[in-house]
Amino acid sequence: MQIKTLDTASGEVEIPPSKSLTHRFLIIAALARGLSHVKNPLDAEDTILTKDGLKMMGATFEVEGRDLLIRGTGGRFKGPGREIFLGNSGTSLRLLIPVSALGEGEFVFTGTERLKQRPVGPLLDALSALGAECSSSGGFPPATIRARGLRGGRAKIDASLSSQFVSGLLLAAPLAREEVQIEVASLASAPYVDLTVEAMREAGVEVGRDREVFVVDHGQAYRAGEYLVEGDVSSASYFWAAAAITGGRVRTLGINPASIQGDLGLLDLLVRMGCRVRHGDDWVEVEGGTLKGIDADMNGMPDMVPTLAVVAAFAGGKTRITNVAHLRIKESDRLAAVAGNLSKMGARVEELAHGLVIDGGRPLSGATINTHNDHRIAMAFAVAGLRVGGVRVDNPLCVEKSFPAFWDRLRLLYGGDE
Repeated sequence: MQIKTLDTASGEVEIPPSKSLTHRFLIIAALARGLSHVKNPLDAEDTILTKDGLKMMGATFEVEGRDLLIRGTGGRFKGPGREIFLGNSGTSLRLLIPVSALGEGEFVFTGTERLKQRPVGPLLDALSALGAECSSSGGFPPATIRARGLRGGRAKIDASLSSQFVSGLLLAAPLAREEVQIEVASLASAPYVDLTVEAMREAGVEVGRDREVFVVDHGQAYRAGEYLVEGDVSSASYFWAAAAITGGRVRTLGINPASIQGDLGLLDLLVRMGCRVRHGDDWVEVEGGTLKGIDADMNGMPDMVPTLAVVAAFAGGKTRITNVAHLRIKESDRLAAVAGNLSKMGARVEELAHGLVIDGGRPLSGATINTHNDHRIAMAFAVAGLRVGGVRVDNPLCVEKSFPAFWDRLRLLYGGDE
């Protein structure tokens, strides 16, 4: 797909529902007893995979307009007798594995060749410590859980590779037979765990924390109820970046400026780079300015690295992005993918083991962007194409993983001149 340049990005864009919250509320509803109403869930490839996995495990779903009615099992899932295929959704994989251990029977989780390269070993080790019977292919999918209910107890886990290990264990913990204590070392992407804890609290489950140890008391249960999914900050980031690099003004609708979604921290970075930010109760607006490079520890918002890296290529001076080694095991090796594509465009980029250094403000030229089938690479570099002629995205359909309407929403920035 060829990206058409424009002088100044401007307008209003409706942002889709949060992918992260949709995953969590679908699972919570499936773990509750009774009927739950999940309002405004994201309908995209990853969340459909989670929904279909839960259906195979015994939860029932009914579509009601844009919403979902979900009848939960109280955690009494049943092995489906066949593999549960999860595409390349690492979130689906790492959240469904622990909750399957609450059920009865055999659950085999698999996916694409890329998913089979995404580690689950630390998660399975922690589940084993809590009484589950687990096996895998050397710590990678396919992963098999031979479930007979989860005992509970204490587990230690190294979460430097993924916060999803912790989120998955926490979601399962209330329905274990005993109290669950999870001792966490080197937690990456910590705001996603905060998101999980808040979603659990909304459903009536309390999570305690004493420094590195999360504690979930025995005997709690998820409350069937009504859960509203707010707008996705990660998806909004591409439109903020468009305003930043074109000196325009873009308002993203459906975004809660008080959200605990960690990617909201990108706004602070954009302000440091020279942008202006305004907001209302359910919208955030970014206006571009004269951009300058910054230093940014992005461990808490790794999904924003491709977005920030593209903005950095248009900013004067160096931008140093650090503490994101775990980006190498996402849908692609995102550090290598970002560095390679920016270099193709003529940017000066240094790829570090744990980050990137971008010497911005240099002339850039068009190139065919290798998305590596990664939605965040496609969307971030589509933004670059708004400023640089000749940018082509090689696999535009990969955005269906999180934002199927992305290309239609991007066209809104052209107004009537697209």
